[in-house]
Amino acid sequence: MSHAKSAPSQPSAASRSEPSLPADAVCFRRVGANYVVETRRRGLDVYREPLLNKGSAFTLAERRALGLEALLPGTPKSMAQQVQRVHAQLRLRSAPIDQYLELSALQDRNEHLFYRVLRDHLAELMPIVYTPTVGEATQRFSELFRRGRGVWLNPGHRGRIREVLAQSLRPDVRLIVATDNESILGIGDQGAGGMAIAIGKLTLYCATAGIHPSHTLPISLDVGTDNPALLESPDYLGWCQPRLRGDAYFDFLDEFVAAIQELYPRALLQWEDLRNDIALRVLDRYHKVLPSFNDDIEGTGAVTVAGVLSAARVSGTLIRDQRFVIFGGGAAGLGIARQLRELLVVEGCPPEEARARIAVLDSRGLIAEHAPPGAAYKLDLALPAAALAHYRLAAGAGLAEVVGRFQPHALIGTSGVPGAFAEDLVTGLCRAHARPLILPLSNPTSLCEASPANLLRWSRGQAIVATGSPFEPVVYEGRTRPIGQGNNVFIFPGLGLGAIASQAPTVTAPMFYAAARALATAVSESELAEGLIYPRIGRLPDVAQSVAAEVAKIGARTTGVDAQAELQKLRWEPAYPEIRAVG
Repeated sequence: MSHAKSAPSQPSAASRSEPSLPADAVCFRRVGANYVVETRRRGLDVYREPLLNKGSAFTLAERRALGLEALLPGTPKSMAQQVQRVHAQLRLRSAPIDQYLELSALQDRNEHLFYRVLRDHLAELMPIVYTPTVGEATQRFSELFRRGRGVWLNPGHRGRIREVLAQSLRPDVRLIVATDNESILGIGDQGAGGMAIAIGKLTLYCATAGIHPSHTLPISLDVGTDNPALLESPDYLGWCQPRLRGDAYFDFLDEFVAAIQELYPRALLQWEDLRNDIALRVLDRYHKVLPSFNDDIEGTGAVTVAGVLSAARVSGTLIRDQRFVIFGGGAAGLGIARQLRELLVVEGCPPEEARARIAVLDSRGLIAEHAPPGAAYKLDLALPAAALAHYRLAAGAGLAEVVGRFQPHALIGTSGVPGAFAEDLVTGLCRAHARPLILPLSNPTSLCEASPANLLRWSRGQAIVATGSPFEPVVYEGRTRPIGQGNNVFIFPGLGLGAIASQAPTVTAPMFYAAARALATAVSESELAEGLIYPRIGRLPDVAQSVAAEVAKIGARTTGVDAQAELQKLRWEPAYPEIRAVG
């Protein structure tokens, strides 16, 4: 591996939680969450830096000192006025993808204003900056490309990945989202377009957990694509070769991880949208090498456990007495099964009994003990032989048969098969249980296993329902029922912030359990009464802080740091800093 250049200098202990700007702009914390920035930049060099630019909000004094007077109209405006104007402009664009592009352009020119707009209109705009609209942005990435953000690494960089990564010019990265672009949402291999997912995830970290944007870095591990439409397109911007596989792939990742360790030793790495079997190997290979986790596996598991805990408050059924069917044996299904087993054990189930209470189906039907699993990781999902005999089930049994005989208290969908939860399944569940939990979690919306309106109608209002993608409220029998969103965004921002604050060397299972408990606890009694088992999206910033506090407590048990003090140091609000000209 090439080590031709030394790592950028790390900030001193006194400034470790300060935002990091380019070398000629130094941030200093002041009272609260506000900052004073001293910069040697002038004129367009200030205006073109997204973390310095205030647009029309530069004061007259700042304009004079920074050489901006000729570059802006004469009357300064407040950030609140700017937010109002931007929001009005967004509403002129009816297509979600056009709103996405408008917001991306704002992010590229004025990050403080972008995050203020997003925070002030979070419930409205989260479906624009993330799922479902980000799915379209990913598919049309080359067509819609305007400006690069983050870092692309490809096989042509082998042997000098550290050198290329250092071109990000960010000296104090704390949080990285890296994807190899192969399993994007439910739409598969999107090549270099997966960068939109990494950007979207980090946007939500900043908007909800209050991590300063300068501490974040999205990375596309563009190791090629096996999507024939991309390989044949003359407009495709990514590495236009078949995907690296086997040892070549892991040699590439080894070099990448070593570069992260050297350049950004305080960074937490979130692996995103890797193919199921590869995702597990990556977790096992690097879990103890640097603090890292896989949101598709572990984050999905935690958010589902939180939903189960909340639903138990409604149904009154003890967790240790419940059974679960998971339709979808991929990364998400694995993560959910693992964390449900841990939950059952914590709630008093012996481990073997906990395994017997979770049935998982993949595209070939029920995954069963002693049957060929198709992929090695699916052995972990297999229903034990004793349970198969007890419920008169066999390997490969279909969803209707499994639900009919297993009679689960919760039916969970991660399959990406739209309409898989049919009416007869739902009515059967309602005959077995007064308040069954049904979670069609696949996204984007078009891949959801059932619509909330159908689930409530078929169950005559009995089912406790939440989805993975946003849905409009449902009017049932004259009552408007909001639809809770079992989105990983309730977990990963707080989990990441808590892990960073506690300086945890690894991200552990107890951290995810603490995050799930914190999320379930955050659901208010009034929200439960409305039919919600997750908080309203608008409460995300408060929920993220609650999750972070509980996760940080777990991490601090091994590091001994004052995690709560670190949380306060890291917390950022999107408000303009005072900018002073120096030099």
